[in-house]
Amino acid sequence: MADFKSESLAELRRNSHITYIRLAEDFVYLALVIDAFSRKVIGWALDDHLEARLAIAALERAIEARNPAPDSLIHHSDRGVQYACADYIGRLEAKGIAVSMSRPANPYDNAKAESFMKTLKKEEVNGKDYRNLDDARARVGEFIENVYNAKRLHSALGYRPPQEFEAELSRGNQRGCEALSP
Repeated sequence: MADFKSESLAELRRNSHITYIRLAEDFVYLALVIDAFSRKVIGWALDDHLEARLAIAALERAIEARNPAPDSLIHHSDRGVQYACADYIGRLEAKGIAVSMSRPANPYDNAKAESFMKTLKKEEVNGKDYRNLDDARARVGEFIENVYNAKRLHSALGYRPPQEFEAELSRGNQRGCEALSP
C-alpha cells in the first residue's frame, strides 16, 4: 500500500458509484464521488449515457473541489468498466491518487456510495416525474447540494449534515470525531 501522508482525516478516501434515474420515456445516469469521511458528495455528473466520460466528469469535479495532495488519497469504486478503463485510472494516477476497487461480487466494499444512492432514490427520485435530462439534472443537483450536503443529518456525523461537519473540522472542533468510522 502507498505511504499516505495525509494531514487530515477528510483527505483519506473517496467512494464512487453510478446509478440510473428514470425519466418519462428514457433513463439518465448519475455518477458521483463521495467523501467517505464526511459523507459529502464532492463531485457528480448526470447524463444520458454510461460511457466512461460520465464517471470522469464526476471525478474531475471532485478533484477540482478538493485538489488533493499527491499520495494523500485512496479512490474506491466498484469494478465497473467506467472505473476500470485506462482514461479513469490514468487521471487518478496522474494526480497521485491510489486506486482501490471492490472485491468481486462484494457491494459492501462501496457501502457509503451505495448508501447515498439509496437515500437519493428514497428521498428525491422515487415518485418523481422528471421531464427530461435538464429537469433531472436541476432537481437532483438541488437535492445533492442543498439538501443532502447542507441539511440532511447523519448519525455517523453526530447528527450533523456533511457541510456543517466539515466546517467544524476545519475550525478545529473535533466534537464527536472519535466516534466516527472512516
